[in-house]
Amino acid sequence: MTTAGRKILFGGDHNPEQWPRPVWDEDLAAFELARIDTVTLGVFDWALLQPDEDTYDFTLLDEIVETVSAAGMKIIMATATGALPPWLAHRHPEVNRTDFEGRRHVYGQRHNACPSSPVFRRLSAALADRVAGHYAGHPALVAWHVGNEYGGACYCGSCTVAFQHWLRRRYGSLDVLNDAWNATFWSHTFTDWAQIVAPNALSEHWRGPDHTAFQGITLDYLRFTSDAMLTNFLDEKAAIRAHDTAVPVTTNFMGMYRPIDYHRWAEHLDVASWDNYPPDDRAHARMALTHDLMRGLKGGAPFWLMEQTPTVTASRDVNPLKRPGVMRLWSWQAVAHGADAVLFFQMRQSRGACEKYHGAVLDHAGRTDTRSFREVATLGAELERLGDAVLGARTPARAALLFDWDSWWAVEISDGPNRHVRYQQVVMAYHRALWQAGAQLDVVPVTADLSPYDVVVAPLLHMVKGDLAQRLEAVAARGGSVLATFLSGRVDESDNAFLADVPGPLAALFGVRVEETDAQPPEVTNPVRLLGPGSNHDTGIVSDARLVFELVVPDGAEVVGTYGADFYAGTPAVTRRRTGSGGDAWYVATALDDAGVAWVVRRVLDRHGLTGPYADVEDLELAVREREGTRTAFVLHHGRKPVEVAAHASGTDLLTGRRVELGELLRLDPTDVLVLREDPA
Repeated sequence: MTTAGRKILFGGDHNPEQWPRPVWDEDLAAFELARIDTVTLGVFDWALLQPDEDTYDFTLLDEIVETVSAAGMKIIMATATGALPPWLAHRHPEVNRTDFEGRRHVYGQRHNACPSSPVFRRLSAALADRVAGHYAGHPALVAWHVGNEYGGACYCGSCTVAFQHWLRRRYGSLDVLNDAWNATFWSHTFTDWAQIVAPNALSEHWRGPDHTAFQGITLDYLRFTSDAMLTNFLDEKAAIRAHDTAVPVTTNFMGMYRPIDYHRWAEHLDVASWDNYPPDDRAHARMALTHDLMRGLKGGAPFWLMEQTPTVTASRDVNPLKRPGVMRLWSWQAVAHGADAVLFFQMRQSRGACEKYHGAVLDHAGRTDTRSFREVATLGAELERLGDAVLGARTPARAALLFDWDSWWAVEISDGPNRHVRYQQVVMAYHRALWQAGAQLDVVPVTADLSPYDVVVAPLLHMVKGDLAQRLEAVAARGGSVLATFLSGRVDESDNAFLADVPGPLAALFGVRVEETDAQPPEVTNPVRLLGPGSNHDTGIVSDARLVFELVVPDGAEVVGTYGADFYAGTPAVTRRRTGSGGDAWYVATALDDAGVAWVVRRVLDRHGLTGPYADVEDLELAVREREGTRTAFVLHHGRKPVEVAAHASGTDLLTGRRVELGELLRLDPTDVLVLREDPA
């Protein structure tokens, strides 16, 4: 097999070691039919490559590498440390994790290693060193894959000691630490680093990981755990770099994954990659958000879609099949949002264990005449036809959505005002409104440069760190718009409340003061009437608000929406403060329903001309990638009924070669994809 020129990588996780030798040839023949050009090898091969502590054996993996490279395949080589081998856990039981309840685990599953274990760190780095030394310089090698889907937590003695050292580096002295944790509360003042233990069910917690007596120590343990696993990654990356300084090194992230702050990891990956397993078949807006989050990790650079299933996921109670056309549609959505690789888990369905019913390019029989295989082959042919047309291309975004793991952690471990508030749900609501409106969007950390953006949306910006308030003020001062929500500007980097009117350092920007905060169960609603000064789009709407109801006193802001019930009926629920330079700052003091969020977001986008041409067509997505002045627009139909729309631009469909003229009526059936190379402006 050969691949013609540079193109988007297409393939996925390949495990020939699980199959007899004749199956290898069958697989490669099938891969050629599907235009598959890239395989990831060895993700879970630790026990194969190192059968005991003193022995390494690459015989079988060498044969696999020789076979797939002779067939013209590119190789993403894993360090094989995705799960412990049994011998390691039995010889060194201290590498097994201790759970939140304080129980030391025995061997089993994966994600099963204590990240602070000196033995694990030594042996995992040693294996990475052996793998890299063995395969560095191989002509088929296109990337190194470290570990696999890092996650989980450990609360053992090694982690406690490592946490104490981490705290020493962070705070420098116990006086600074005690102040950050407000340790005079409940007589928690520490006088020796050794007095600090991991916060778990035996110490600061009750009713689970999110219920803690001291948010400061719990927040820091979340940060520490993320950093401890990053150290594991860096151990292996350093071992690789001793043999290979050029080939990119990555690991597969899991999108909006709460336990690990991917922003803290981003600078250490040469390319961001992630595994896309959406919760249901109507998650297209959520996937767009996560693609944008992954792209934002590297400042807008393309990412790799490292895993997705061709058919079904096998990890949930119910695992629905991807309907015809959906796998292709979602793959193109990934490309539209910046993916330069589209890869699957897995290439052939496993014989046994927990993933034997997980979808694969080839089923247990290895058939190539199934619907799912034909769809994979169709996608492969289209990606081959696309060639290098969008490789390296970026999203020309003028709107940004802020995403912050610290705020996520802090708001969800807080006792008050309402534990039903979930950070991810609020962020998704505002993103969904931006997505449906067709805004070309970056999802960025709170540390990002905000100067390229006309609109910055910051849902649940609970924690305000560093100079963020000043940088948001600068957006509005130069004529841009800033939008934030309830529970923003509440705490500092240590999760201590600002000793100021809410929203703390954001108060001047938004021109409001939150005097009180009401919270109600999810079934309680308060109607919010949205119709503010300057609105000329319609007569306004009524939005059902839930969960949190901040009582707002305007201090320079105008009222855009008011509550309709309870003792605060008629008081502000949504405000807008205008700046002298034509900018503005919107504050939404409650959890509006989707219609209310969309109403606010559309008014912000419309003022800057950022609403897309298909904004009023439900579930029709427009995403743009641009390289050296050439724009490629992806029109993706996620709806369940055909639609007809006027083309937003003239150009050529790169999948069919068909010319499209500006204003031409386009008919799009469900799951249809148009990849339009736009004519120069």
